[in-house]
Amino acid sequence: MSGHARTTRRALLGAAGAGLVALGLAGCSTTATTVPPAAGAMVSANGVRDLRDEQQAANMAIITGEAIRRGLPPRAVSIAIVTAMQESKLYNLDYGDRDSVGLFQQRPSQGWGTAAQIMDPWYSAGKFYDALVQVRDWQNDPINDVAQAVQRSGVPDGYAEHEPLGRAWASALTGHDPAAVTMVDRSNAPGDPEALREFLARVWPSGLSVTPTASGLDIQAPDHTTAWSLAQLLICRGPASGLVSLQVGPVTWQNSGTARNPWQGTDDASATQVQMGTRTP
Repeated sequence: MSGHARTTRRALLGAAGAGLVALGLAGCSTTATTVPPAAGAMVSANGVRDLRDEQQAANMAIITGEAIRRGLPPRAVSIAIVTAMQESKLYNLDYGDRDSVGLFQQRPSQGWGTAAQIMDPWYSAGKFYDALVQVRDWQNDPINDVAQAVQRSGVPDGYAEHEPLGRAWASALTGHDPAAVTMVDRSNAPGDPEALREFLARVWPSGLSVTPTASGLDIQAPDHTTAWSLAQLLICRGPASGLVSLQVGPVTWQNSGTARNPWQGTDDASATQVQMGTRTP
């Protein structure tokens, strides 16, 4: 993408994002004076505290889920989240510079797919990972440089500022930082455990035992890290599905309408069972 084109696209995104930042919806440190979203998720990990609204959180879950489905390591998730933060603020935009659209502002004219395909976050995340793994030494080079090698942005150092946030979210959503993600939900959406089950089935087509219960799902993960990964991914997808409770082994979480509601209990490294509850459908 040329420098002029990138500048134009950034102006478009800036105009769209200004109101969101004013409302505290575009991702923020909770130490700032902001109005929290009605629904969203917050991470507290690695010295970072970051709040995202419902759309941003749901898109991060897809970005992470697609990497897990492909067997890619957490570093791939960090790079992808950092890139989407810079390109779209984690919104699935139907506009951008020239023909750029979607989470990663991919261009149909540059061979990323049709506009309709790119507007599918699962597809666009997959295409990003297709390109990422072709970058030489992507697992070791600086995140900013790897992201730039994929995106070829006119602002080649623009990804660096998002690295601490991207790393924190990736570490939590891949299960390497347990009890690090909480949810704010004052939307009172009806319960939809089936939507959450379908999400899990897409990310882990095998390896999970999922049993419906009267109030949600009982999930048996293959290991402790996976249990925390899926639990925290469910939080990011939870506001739209009426998620109200989670339990990973002895550690529990209950929705109280605020992202500052912490997990309770002491983590057990042998815990692999996750119990999930939603509102009555």
